[in-house]
Amino acid sequence: MTEVSEILMSVLSTIRVPRPGDRVHKDECAFSFASPESEGGLYVCMNSFLGFGSKYVERHHAKTGQRAYLHITRTRKTQESSEDFHRISCYPSTENKEDDNNSGSGDPPKKKPTRLAIGIEGGFDVEQEQYEEEVKVVLFPDQQEVTSDDLASMPDVVRERVSLSMAGLQAADSVSHALQVQQWDGEVRQESKHAAELKQLDNGLKIPPSGWKCEVCNLQENLWMNLTDGKVLCGRRYFDGSGGNNHALLHYQQTGFPLAVKLGTITPDGADVYSYDEDDMVLDAKLPEHLSHFGIDMMTMEKTERTMTELEIAVNQRVGEWEVIQESGTTLRPMWGPGLTGMKNLGNSCYLNSVMQVLFTIPDFQTKYVSNIDKVFNEAPSDPTQDFKTQVAKLGYGLLSGEYSKPAPDPGDDPNASTETKGDQVGIAPRMFKALVGRGHPEFSTNRQQDAQEFLLHFINMVERNCRSGMNPSEAFRFLVEEKIVCQQSQKAKYTQRVDYIVQLPVPMDQATNMEELHEAERRREEAESSGAPPPAAPRAQIPFAVCLAALSEPETLTDFWSSAVQAKTTATKTTRFASFPDHLVIQIKKFTFGLDWVPKKLDVSIDVPDTLDLSALRAMGQQPGEELLPEVAPPPLMTPDVEVKGILGSHGNEEDDSLYSPLLSPVLDDSTVSQLCEMGFPLEACRKAVYYTGNTGIDAAMNWVMGHMEDPDFSAPLVLPGSSSAPGTTPTESIPEEHLATIVSMGFSRDQATRALRATNNVLERAVDWIFSHLDDLESMDVSEGGRSEGGSEASREPPPGPRVRDGQGKYELFAFISHMGTSTMCGHYVCHIKKDQQWVIFNDQKVCASEKPPKDLGYLYFYRRVVE
Repeated sequence: MTEVSEILMSVLSTIRVPRPGDRVHKDECAFSFASPESEGGLYVCMNSFLGFGSKYVERHHAKTGQRAYLHITRTRKTQESSEDFHRISCYPSTENKEDDNNSGSGDPPKKKPTRLAIGIEGGFDVEQEQYEEEVKVVLFPDQQEVTSDDLASMPDVVRERVSLSMAGLQAADSVSHALQVQQWDGEVRQESKHAAELKQLDNGLKIPPSGWKCEVCNLQENLWMNLTDGKVLCGRRYFDGSGGNNHALLHYQQTGFPLAVKLGTITPDGADVYSYDEDDMVLDAKLPEHLSHFGIDMMTMEKTERTMTELEIAVNQRVGEWEVIQESGTTLRPMWGPGLTGMKNLGNSCYLNSVMQVLFTIPDFQTKYVSNIDKVFNEAPSDPTQDFKTQVAKLGYGLLSGEYSKPAPDPGDDPNASTETKGDQVGIAPRMFKALVGRGHPEFSTNRQQDAQEFLLHFINMVERNCRSGMNPSEAFRFLVEEKIVCQQSQKAKYTQRVDYIVQLPVPMDQATNMEELHEAERRREEAESSGAPPPAAPRAQIPFAVCLAALSEPETLTDFWSSAVQAKTTATKTTRFASFPDHLVIQIKKFTFGLDWVPKKLDVSIDVPDTLDLSALRAMGQQPGEELLPEVAPPPLMTPDVEVKGILGSHGNEEDDSLYSPLLSPVLDDSTVSQLCEMGFPLEACRKAVYYTGNTGIDAAMNWVMGHMEDPDFSAPLVLPGSSSAPGTTPTESIPEEHLATIVSMGFSRDQATRALRATNNVLERAVDWIFSHLDDLESMDVSEGGRSEGGSEASREPPPGPRVRDGQGKYELFAFISHMGTSTMCGHYVCHIKKDQQWVIFNDQKVCASEKPPKDLGYLYFYRRVVE
């Protein structure tokens, strides 16, 4: 037996064969973005199935003692362009405008997509480079190599186990492959639930085979026939004013007739059918019968309009309307080096790419995750792919190191030609990171487009949860907001503070500087609608930034405000100011709103966002000399004569003897108001308290109470009535389940903290876990002994814990980054970001990183400012 055979025999028990459900990481290193295509290839542990690049495999061997690794190397033979896949997912820019059938690089003409799909015949191509793959077993620490041919001469038991493991690893789907959408078909439609039993009116209506127009506005394109009553009406209006005039949609809202067919798309093979009730394109198995009802012979019809699929494909191949934001009208100079690394688009992941590019320009995130990366990796758990700190550090290092900021190779080019003029980089593909931060989230776990602002808050929340001790980089954004409410009848005031991370800036459309132009455009649109002509393109509203800022800071009038000073409902004003100024200020322009028909729409606006910002005038001043505060008195609970009066069981009471019930009366709460608040997503107990403490005075007052107490530590805790010592069903001495305590303590919290969380949530474990993560700052400031009370005095005399840690300084800022969105809503379109580096604006458009010539600062969605230090 050879030396290698002996080594394999000695480690045979550690070599596993992948089974269904095993996570096989054979495409990406756990600590870097090395892959089988990288220099040195990838080493897959044959026990844990984790992958490691050549830089980290010896670290894993030294830490775990594992010796057998499957070494995978791939050498690219040819490269099929992935441009079409990139377009369908996020509409990147192009540097030229060649004919659709010409690649513009001397390559054979690309086949145009005919199907709205990815990875199937007729659809958009995915990245399908052809590789020559080589696999072999490498034994550490001496890196002895074993090929399949070498196994043939080894003992049967060794040959069989190692061969099965190698074959299993090669055949297994990698984790990244399972998570990535490799085949998506936008044309796969479901049968409508209304099709089989669709009601059709016998109104004698017959539709001609051509010459259609909208029955309301005479529009002659984008026409839909309702399959219930045969009404021919125009389709939806798009955000830029084009399309139809919404008459088919309005007809559904008035009648409830759910299905409509797009005229001009009817052929013997089918047609476009839309279900308004199901809000999607659908199939109608009885379409020939439904069309025949209105005199349409499906077998004789010819297509005269583009189908919705063809329109979507055209949109995915068109970039002209977004040229301003992507700066695609000029030749941009590619940039390379540290901090200038592109990120591959994983299919609608441009929102994530843009946010993370900006975050890792902030020193707090660089210090936390990149400066001590060796320490982070050394402390990583046995499965680093599931560790938040490790994966964030890996991403940060990948972006900042410059190791992956290199021109992407293109085998179709002349090998002697420069690739630097194209701008595409090797870049990094954040698959592990995206899978980890999106795990369990109903939106971020999918490959659908998302709102960059929502992802930013989601990521900040994850940072908060994972930085309970030590440096917390999200503090760079954290600030306090002071809300001052003044009762107009008594002139007494109430002050509350809450934590926030983003300033949401309203857009007053009625204060546009080009109102005359907008009114004229609306007049022309109405004329076009009445004549049946296509509506003209709408101009962009010009909104001064100062107007938006004024709308944020101006007092808000509150009607039906319950004043504790006058013990009645009255009018109040609410003023919002900064109680602290963060190191880095994020401003969101509230471009996304709803129309009168509750259809989401995006405001097409240009705002002159300044390079420098001084918010000093918006600093909160607190209670002023001579100013009286509203008394902290709850409104009396409302009782009605016809309601049975019951008490709360006193210390000596029991269910058989009502005479010993406490005289305290249970409040009668307005169930409708409680229900309305619950439907808005607030916890039930918080809603009950809001209605109780506002004396059943209506939804407005209850909502004001909710907004003013959302940061209270006991916001979601059960309602405790005045005079009672605890929540219903819980007494101060009631025992807390030891198993619940042990579960929370095992998560890294102290016994005191776990006790407080369980008491606040009536001993419900799931609620206690949610509660504890939402009150981390309060818990970290706890100074209690094992009994849950301060050593210096009773619970009642203990000072309340300090608020969350915030940084403060002068309110002067300079703009250093902004994220822009293109498209009709946050759920579609494309995001790019511009970042100022060394006084040069740089555009990050997924894998393209270029010097910006004309940064479109007036069209941004999220703006990032840093404090100016004088």
